[in-house]
Amino acid sequence: MAITKKWWHDKVAYQIYPKSFRDTDGDGVGDLRGITQKLDYLKDLGIDILWICPVYPSPFVDQGYDISDYYDIDPAFGTMADLEELLAEAKKRDMYILMDLVINHCSDQHPWFRKALQDPFGKYGDYFYFRRGENGLPPSNTRSYFGGSTWEKVPGYEDLYYFHAYAAAQPDLNWENPEVLDELYTMVNWWLEKGVAGFRIDAIINIQKDISFPSYPPDGEDGMATVVRMVESVEGVNEKLQALKKNTFDRYDALTVGEVFNMRKDALDAFVGENGHFSTMFDFSVNCLSDGPGGWYRNREITFRDFRETLFHSQLECQGIGFLANFLENHDEPRGSSRYLPPCVRNEQGMKMLATVSILLRGIPFLFQGQEIGMTNCPMVSVEEYNDINTKAEYALCRQAGLSDREALNVCQRFSRDNGRTPMQWDASPNAGFTTGTPWLKVNPNYVDINVAEQEGREDSILNYYRRLIALRKSPEYREVFTYGEFVPLFREAENILAYRRVLEGRETVVIANFGPEEAVLPADTFRDHRLLLTNAPAETASGAITLKSAQVIVLGR
Repeated sequence: MAITKKWWHDKVAYQIYPKSFRDTDGDGVGDLRGITQKLDYLKDLGIDILWICPVYPSPFVDQGYDISDYYDIDPAFGTMADLEELLAEAKKRDMYILMDLVINHCSDQHPWFRKALQDPFGKYGDYFYFRRGENGLPPSNTRSYFGGSTWEKVPGYEDLYYFHAYAAAQPDLNWENPEVLDELYTMVNWWLEKGVAGFRIDAIINIQKDISFPSYPPDGEDGMATVVRMVESVEGVNEKLQALKKNTFDRYDALTVGEVFNMRKDALDAFVGENGHFSTMFDFSVNCLSDGPGGWYRNREITFRDFRETLFHSQLECQGIGFLANFLENHDEPRGSSRYLPPCVRNEQGMKMLATVSILLRGIPFLFQGQEIGMTNCPMVSVEEYNDINTKAEYALCRQAGLSDREALNVCQRFSRDNGRTPMQWDASPNAGFTTGTPWLKVNPNYVDINVAEQEGREDSILNYYRRLIALRKSPEYREVFTYGEFVPLFREAENILAYRRVLEGRETVVIANFGPEEAVLPADTFRDHRLLLTNAPAETASGAITLKSAQVIVLGR
């Protein structure tokens, strides 16, 4: 299938969690000026697109994903003038800014919801979902994503509740109300007029509700059923997403990246096909491999074979339809090096190998801040050191399940969202050069060894490898192959090898990585006319064979 070429297809993106990126005023919280100061660093890395997590006014119950004003900047991050400066400076460098778009829900401090509480049956009450309970029980038994009921009692009313798929402080917006849609469309267009290039779109599949709000058979000892049951069973989300696209994104050729869980298997074309709802969407298939039947304490280890086969399946499934956004880390996940690498290759060489495998896939690569220097999960000595609302809820679940304090902390250290939110490690000075004040969240103690300054001056560092890797992906000779080339798996029967070919109009590249603890020898007859483009270790080749050390990756091309 021919795919219409778009301006963003050959770009590399980088996610910034502003609160933890760079603090310029010493208050311990990162800010917009900190991002502007580091644009040259990001440009030198090879980044074209910056996705910036929410910087709107917020009570920060869920770290800014509870927005109280869609048209302003929270003072913690600076001012609207600071954002406009960032947009202007990015444009000078041919870089693009994506904002986070959170429109499934808002904050309970948003004026719409405050007015709704004053009159739940009036105009603004219909901006949300208010329902009566029965006999002192909520309207249904659905469980929120953060645990507990999706229903919160309305103060001053008997048996009246409002719906929230996430935290109680994040009431869901009523997408059945045309006035709500007009408000949201106007706001989206306002930001696009201001110069943002597009949006990462948060939790968007949740906008479609079964407005009868039925109960479901319980799936836990709490007598509740996950709200996912409703999301997966209801119809109508496609029409809402197409209307959103038509009334906003299409008018500006905006890049849109959907955060989509619970999508039906046959809906890929509708979401990211030639006329899909979004330009692209994040591929969560590998990420979801660890999901267990309940809390984090029941999560599974990700095996190499599952990692490889899931990655291959996702690539093959999408390549005839559209583009996916490939990532290893983000603000909601633990660090990739602590999650996807087998223990035997959990080192600098392994991190370079994992980066190569991911960045040269078909689709747009998204890096997360600190990934390029190999930042790792952060050890916490007590649950009080965590800030994340979800982590605290999961810790409580662990304790309720009988785990000790240490066991519960170990679970959180593996899966907490705060692992990706610890401050960026710029140098070995106090607080990793992130702030001159007291950081809002603990700095990973390994910053004295893992930081940008140290790696800037070391030719074989992870940072400098990322620069070479991204430069190869964007090189004039191979840019089209890495962007539009077909994805073809290789050596699928080899025990610890992850390999694939990218092919386009007679040109091809080959990526071969050894995730195992032992040296691997592979037949090389089919690659005799290829040349070595990149490796993270000296490559050894013999007649008719390729020898890869443990944690070694090679990229070949012709």
